[in-house]
Amino acid sequence: MSNLRFEVVAEAFRKRPLEVPAAKERPSEYFAKYVFNRQKMYRYLSAEVYNKLIDVIDNGCRLDRSIADAVASGMKQWAKENGVTHYTHWFQPLTEGTAEKHDAFVEHDGKGGMIEEFSGKLLVQQEPDASSFPNGGIRNTFEARGYSAWDPTSPVFIIDDTLCIPTIFISYTGEALDYKAPLLKSLHAINEAATSVCHYFDKNVKKVQTNLGWEQEYFLVDESLYSARPDLMLTGRTLMGHDSAKNQQMDDHYFGTIPERVQAFMKDLETQALELGIPCKTRHNEVAPGQFELAPIYEECNLAVDHNMLLMSLMKKVAHKHGFRVLLHEKPFDGINGSGKHNNWSLVTDTGVLLHAAGKTSEANLRFVVFIVETLMGVYKHNGLLKASIMTATNAHRLGGNEAPPAIISSFLGRQLTDLLDHIEKADKDELFNVEGKTGMKLDIPEIPELMIDNTDRNRTSPFAFTGNRFEFRAVGSEANCASALIVLNTAVAEALTDFKQRVDTLIAGGEDQTSAIIDVIREDIRHCHAIRFDGNGYSDEWKEEAARRGLDCEASCPLCFDRYLDPQSIQMFEKMNVMSRSELEARNEVKWEIYTKKIQIEARVMGDLSMNHIIPVATHYQSRLAKNVEGMFNIFGKEEGKTLTARNVKIIREIAERTQQIETGIEELVNARKVANKILNEREKAIAYHDTVVPKMDAVRYQIDKLELIVADELWTLPKYRELLFIR
Repeated sequence: MSNLRFEVVAEAFRKRPLEVPAAKERPSEYFAKYVFNRQKMYRYLSAEVYNKLIDVIDNGCRLDRSIADAVASGMKQWAKENGVTHYTHWFQPLTEGTAEKHDAFVEHDGKGGMIEEFSGKLLVQQEPDASSFPNGGIRNTFEARGYSAWDPTSPVFIIDDTLCIPTIFISYTGEALDYKAPLLKSLHAINEAATSVCHYFDKNVKKVQTNLGWEQEYFLVDESLYSARPDLMLTGRTLMGHDSAKNQQMDDHYFGTIPERVQAFMKDLETQALELGIPCKTRHNEVAPGQFELAPIYEECNLAVDHNMLLMSLMKKVAHKHGFRVLLHEKPFDGINGSGKHNNWSLVTDTGVLLHAAGKTSEANLRFVVFIVETLMGVYKHNGLLKASIMTATNAHRLGGNEAPPAIISSFLGRQLTDLLDHIEKADKDELFNVEGKTGMKLDIPEIPELMIDNTDRNRTSPFAFTGNRFEFRAVGSEANCASALIVLNTAVAEALTDFKQRVDTLIAGGEDQTSAIIDVIREDIRHCHAIRFDGNGYSDEWKEEAARRGLDCEASCPLCFDRYLDPQSIQMFEKMNVMSRSELEARNEVKWEIYTKKIQIEARVMGDLSMNHIIPVATHYQSRLAKNVEGMFNIFGKEEGKTLTARNVKIIREIAERTQQIETGIEELVNARKVANKILNEREKAIAYHDTVVPKMDAVRYQIDKLELIVADELWTLPKYRELLFIR
């Protein structure tokens, strides 16, 4: 085993970039080649069926089952022409990944042969085992029935020989068992709420669309090195490993020249992603060595989420082809930058107006202020819930570090927008605006340039920052399903907009002018949500104290953060907006606590195995070698001179003995802590026990192992070190 590390290091050094043939066409020509998009629909469907399906996609009309067979027939014809033999309902269960079960088109023809069949029934609905996926007690193990139902707003696509149909996943009794179903409901909620508010300014607005642009960060590690690290294989992160002499302190990786092997991987990945309709735009080296980023052009939110889930699967497949492993864990290496997935979130009307962008008229700027303030209201009221939406056992390692957003939700607005809101809040109302009969409205609001992004420097410490015409939710983890955060954000803002309109309408009904009523409510909300606005250093201890004084949620324990989903105001919001019921929220929390426990449990088991079977044997072997050296030196030089000459080795022998003893004792305590925690039946209490008692013991064991790595002979250390994992590519 001691030679495996050097074998895989040598193998990694020998690898060269794969030849990736250049596409014969321009990207615009092969974009969405394997997607049943509108262009394909128009070609393979009748005009009547096409128009009905587009009406479903664009206007949210209910899918007419009568056209399902015709749609399925067109899809099958297109799929067969592309060599497809199977189909699957592709869904997103509560595992942070995707799921699929492949079925062949073939059926008996009744004459001893086979025919290829794909009906509307098979397209629209399937029946996977609902008890085999995390469900939080909604389904029992003996209750297997669940349904996956086609989401026509996300186009069908082809992977290899399989037609993939994006679907929602629900239980037999109708509860959502996935991320897509509540995401779609949250998008509907914010569409209705935002459209109603838009009617104050433009009666022609019929729909408000939510856009999303994610930024996927990831690490690449040579596959050979990865195979020699059981902790990476089983947990996605290094449970032990001392800093290399050089990490990221020279700032020479960020935006640096992309390594040749990585460039080949990126080229291959982008080509395949574009063929699947994922609009890849940006690629670059990230801050940490071995860390990279891919970002697309922004898209409609539901489609963007599907594309991100598809991309994460595609990344793993293409990386394997190039001799890499993709690490999507938020903190795979201790002491260097972790990986996130910034979510750039915005709202746009069907008339082409970005609702978080400043306008050229007083009325447009008032609309802009309304949507800025009500977004802040949603974030303020549910700041703890928003944190819970991005909190996981893995993302908890990243949040709060000096390379990631703090574990306290706040919003950075920039100086100009801050001054504008302060002006509206503090100015006399009579001086703020006047209405001149029917000539229109005049607002005493300073002129706002269209490009606000350049007026103030960015604040990288802010988890929810305004960036010119959108908000950037930076706390989302790299391996997360974006839907988890967006379900909460969309619903919270929808609730805020709904409440805003109700209060404005009440004032108007009481005889107040519309503009005056809007100003009244906005001024009230600016004062109310002031606590969420923070432009300073989110890393500072002073901010933590200030945030607590402001009443913001400062909880850092992952299991306790999940409690926010079951707060009365959270349940009320989700039920009022028709996004999730109390039972669905309770079930999801059971899943969250259970997954947290299992991830820590696996990590603890792996650490115990590596400690007892890798680390301690290697350390004691080196100790024995030193002991023989000391013995030999005494035989040659005698007691007095030998004592002087072997002092260093004796010191190392003693240190190894002390540290291995502490590791052994620590592992024993770790096992006992797990045994105690495992007896707890309540999932919440069990997760808390793992957080409070198991994790600290793992940290203590790691400290001793990382110190041993520095003193044990390099030739004996069995696990690839950070310098090899991060710099060989």
